[in-house]
Amino acid sequence: MLTKEVVTGSSLKQAIENRDGRTLSSFYTDDALMRIIDRNNPPSRPLEVRGREAITDFWDDVCGRAMTHEVDTSISEGDRIAFTENCTYPDGVKVFCMATLELKDGKIARQTVVQAWDE
Repeated sequence: MLTKEVVTGSSLKQAIENRDGRTLSSFYTDDALMRIIDRNNPPSRPLEVRGREAITDFWDDVCGRAMTHEVDTSISEGDRIAFTENCTYPDGVKVFCMATLELKDGKIARQTVVQAWDE
């Protein structure tokens, strides 16, 4: 019998901090939706990344950048996870991210990200 991997705060932390885009994208359902809200994508027009293929491209881009990622806080309750993340580019520019996840059968079905960065 195959054991189905369930996304946890610790598995997210490990994949994010190791910049492991392939593992991160494996955490999503095939029809997942990621919404990103930031200066360029306000709440009335968030960036929407739909489906695991597009989410894989997103994570390939993010994890391919020369920067560090640190998951600071992670909270889980039932089928929901929330976490904060601090990122730093080599030139010292910092990014702060706060995300909420909704799980379906142990995989991420919906994710909302709010992020801000130094300018």
